[in-house]
Amino acid sequence: MIIALSGEPGAGKSTVKNLLSNRLHLKSYSMGDLRGKMALTQGITIDELNARGMDDIASDREVDAFQTTLGETEDNFIIDGWLSWHFIPNAFKVQLTVDPKIAAERIFAARSLESDRNDEPQYASVAETQSILAKRVEQNEARYQKWYGISLKNDGKYDVVVDTTHLTPAEVADAILAAIPKNLDPQP
Repeated sequence: MIIALSGEPGAGKSTVKNLLSNRLHLKSYSMGDLRGKMALTQGITIDELNARGMDDIASDREVDAFQTTLGETEDNFIIDGWLSWHFIPNAFKVQLTVDPKIAAERIFAARSLESDRNDEPQYASVAETQSILAKRVEQNEARYQKWYGISLKNDGKYDVVVDTTHLTPAEVADAILAAIPKNLDPQP
């Protein structure tokens, strides 16, 4: 069983991925972490890497190929990435949604605690965080439309959509596990 978590920044992809990985004893992968490392290697932020991606698909292709190969060669893992559902079509596809203000509050608080996401800018306020995240989402939507002709919008491509705005990460994980069809259920 492969579980692919998608969602905008602050929806809880990484946190829920880690919870599910621990509960189900499955390996996990993060495409955000992979792209973040790519940005840091180049001495830029994730937003600057994404901006470059509008003119040069190279950084996307590296992550795309990694996901495609992973989906073709491994089983029993959890992956979080905006387009993991697209590159691993045999995955159980989950979209996490969140109110943009709550997402900004989550990311601002995490960044204020000196999280390990050094590819993120140091935000001055929740309002600035929300503005930057909105631009990131808009930019990524445009990039995905340009290179792949696809959108993150829920048009039936996801097996389950969970709004994380008012849920704890454990409640989100429970909702995902409850939605997995019994014939795919990875629980013992």
